[in-house]
Amino acid sequence: MFGIWIAALLFLSTSTGKEVCYERVGCFRDGLPWTGTLSRELAGLPWSPEEINTRFLLYTRRNPRAYQEISAVNYLTIQASHFRTDKITRINIAGWKTDGKWQQVMCNVLLKVEDVNCINLDWINGSLEYIHAVNNLRVVGAEVAYFIDVLVKKFGYSPAKVHLIGHSLGAHLAGEAGSRMPGLGRITGLDPAGPYFHNTPKEVRLDPSDANFVDVIHTNAVRLLFELGAGTINACGHLDFYPNGGKHMPGCEDLITPLFKFDFNAYKEGVTSFFDCNHARSHRFYTESILDPDAFIAYPCRSYESFKAGNCFHCPKEGCPTMGHFADRFHVKNRKPNRSYYFLNTGALSPFARWRHKLSVKLSGNNITQGSIFLHVGGATGGTEEFVMASGTLNPGMTYTKLIDTEVNIGNITNIEFIWKEHSFGHSQNKLGAEMVTDVSGKYGYESTFCSQDIMRPNIAQILKRC
Repeated sequence: MFGIWIAALLFLSTSTGKEVCYERVGCFRDGLPWTGTLSRELAGLPWSPEEINTRFLLYTRRNPRAYQEISAVNYLTIQASHFRTDKITRINIAGWKTDGKWQQVMCNVLLKVEDVNCINLDWINGSLEYIHAVNNLRVVGAEVAYFIDVLVKKFGYSPAKVHLIGHSLGAHLAGEAGSRMPGLGRITGLDPAGPYFHNTPKEVRLDPSDANFVDVIHTNAVRLLFELGAGTINACGHLDFYPNGGKHMPGCEDLITPLFKFDFNAYKEGVTSFFDCNHARSHRFYTESILDPDAFIAYPCRSYESFKAGNCFHCPKEGCPTMGHFADRFHVKNRKPNRSYYFLNTGALSPFARWRHKLSVKLSGNNITQGSIFLHVGGATGGTEEFVMASGTLNPGMTYTKLIDTEVNIGNITNIEFIWKEHSFGHSQNKLGAEMVTDVSGKYGYESTFCSQDIMRPNIAQILKRC
């Protein structure tokens, strides 16, 4: 009985909590759900707005290089700036201890493509330590909501024209702002932070209810202590995208090899690089997507393993969304979270976008042999690529099928060359050919078939024609 009383007292002490109140932004408690849970045992109260010193830095096509600092507290600074009420406003929000470089790049690219009010949020004073940033994002979120409220009341601006783009902790900060500002147009979460946010109530983290449309890109969605991840494992939006499975990105550092070599200095450096790389891929993908509306096509699927196996190829009749800037072009029925997971593959290096095809080759020939077969593919856009279709025992009469992710958008395939290489040395009488090659494009499911009756010696190209 004594243990039950102690547990009850502990629960009351953590659930009631303390409270601080600040002008403009209101009051904040440190009880449930903000503190006292398994995920947030060390969280506490936020600092004052004066200590955090949140700044709104405006870039437009009239001032693309030098920002104008604007303030809702002194709304005349907005009136005197290049801010335009007939333009969409996109606010880039950094996370923990960020130097702001990705925000600057984002504004630069956005202003090349569209005439918008691009605002970079600076709250570096309140985000230098992770636990302080976790606490302080509540006040900064309230500051963002207050800023939008001033736009609405003083300038007649619609909150539906505001798009918050938040990385890491900045994604949850955007959610805090959205929860305070009904009718917010859109929030994009770029690998929303995981530590202190895994499996927390929607009041604490980014959630679909925070804006009319919430889209999320997960690039490091694993628990910190188990698989070394900085992103949340939870789906947070109307559309949740998981490039390369959403955990670890191709081209980012391998942390296992230095451990096996007992090279702990390399491991320490690798950990920093690992987090910077995987976690940052989300905003790099988004930035690239601004320049290409057709890139980063994502497929609804139950799991990444199912996606890799080809079980979710091609797009369903309602189509596929594109991850990133143009995700809002996809029609989400009734704007309700459909809890579908959307998967795609990317490259290891920029440009990251890939385009998915399914290629099948029916092999003809005079003998079973050991070798490799290749297809050189050209498309309507003028792009060409070569793919290894099979390697090992090559059996005439067999059909070899492979899902491929092309580095360029080749469009509908217009020409195909087949070539094979034999693994054995010396003079060979073996001949192989592609009797039929079928391509199915991932986006629309278009099918193209090419045929030939020829069989060729090794290293000699066979040109196929449409059947």
